[in-house]
This record gives sequence, structure tokens and C-alpha cells, in this order.
Amino acid sequence: MTENYPELRLFLAGAWVGAEAGRTTREVTNPATGEVLSALPLAEPQDLDAAAEAAAAAFPEWRRTPALQRSRILRRAADVLRSRAAEIGRLTSLEQGKPIAEATSEVHAAAGIFDWFAEEGRRAYGRVVPASRADRQDLVLREPVGPVLALTPWNFPITIPARKIGAALAAGCTCVIKPAEETPATALAWPRRAMTPVCRRASSRWSSGNRHRSPSG
Repeated sequence: MTENYPELRLFLAGAWVGAEAGRTTREVTNPATGEVLSALPLAEPQDLDAAAEAAAAAFPEWRRTPALQRSRILRRAADVLRSRAAEIGRLTSLEQGKPIAEATSEVHAAAGIFDWFAEEGRRAYGRVVPASRADRQDLVLREPVGPVLALTPWNFPITIPARKIGAALAAGCTCVIKPAEETPATALAWPRRAMTPVCRRASSRWSSGNRHRSPSG
């Protein structure tokens, strides 16, 4: 394992799990040098089932959480992201190849995305629809639909997850995220750092699937 690059583990059902129990691993390399950074354990089908079940179990409570409270939690997550921007930016540079300055600026952009969704979640207004009869009233209500699966690519390993996770959580949905195997440390830094306030309530789960065994890979 390279210095300043973490041991890679999956965040499943509230716990960190590694390559134990015979999980397949995949090497993560620095694209600039070819150096092996670490070994990524790949989620097996039973791991994905556990993540989905945990997100479903947490959904009723998160759905009932008032929009204003969800907004405050997402704001706190954004603040933590900003405070850890340099650290996460270095991880992105190591595994994705962007200059550190550019990678760090993307962390700040991801925090801004969280701020935006924190405010948009407070404005998920319904509508009163003109009724066809005098004895009825037609209303449109926006309600969370359930757990969300977020599949994200390698090229923007923090801003694209921010868009998907932020939208889901602001709307009152729980989330399972499957980041790219090429850039896992950036996404896995979220539950370690910025997403701690959210993971306590919203059950965001991080897994990298085995593309040869799992349909979500």
C-alpha cells in the first residue's frame, strides 16, 4: 500500500469489510506511474444484498425526517468535505491522475453541490391542480420513492457521486453507491469523512461490485 493512500475496504450495512471471506480483489494503480496503490475488495452478490437491505431498513426513518433537518445534515456534510478537500484531492490525484489543484477544486465543487441540494430539498413543493368538479380538490405531493442505486464513473470521482447522493438524500431517499473500481478511495473517503453525519441517519452504503459476478459491476 502506497504512503498516503488508504487500505481499501467496503462500507456495508454500517460496517467496514475487507477481503476476508474470500472476496476477490482488484489492483488500483496510479495512472501516471503504473504503481500499484492498493488492492480493492470487490463486493459479492451477498454483499450487495446486505447493502440493499440496509438501505431499505433505514428508508422509513430517513423518509420521515423533516426536509429542514435533512438540509442541515447535508450542510454539515458539505462543511466536512471542505475541511478535508486537500486530503481527498490528493487521493483523487493519485488514483485518477488529475493535478492536485484541479482535484481539490472538484472536492469544493462537490461540497457546493451538497449545499445546493440541501436547499432544493426544502423546496420540494406540491401543487394544487384545478379540479374538474366543485366537490373535489386535486393535490400533487412529492414523496420519496425508496432506496436509490447510484453507479458512478472514474472521470469525476467526487462531483458525480455528489450529484447522485445529494439528490437522493435531499429528496428523502436512502442510497447505495457503487463507485468506479479505478477510483475507489475518493468515493470511500465520503463515509470516512464527509458523510459521517449522513450515514448515521440515511444509510448511505458504498460497495464496488465484482463485474464478473454482479449485475451492478
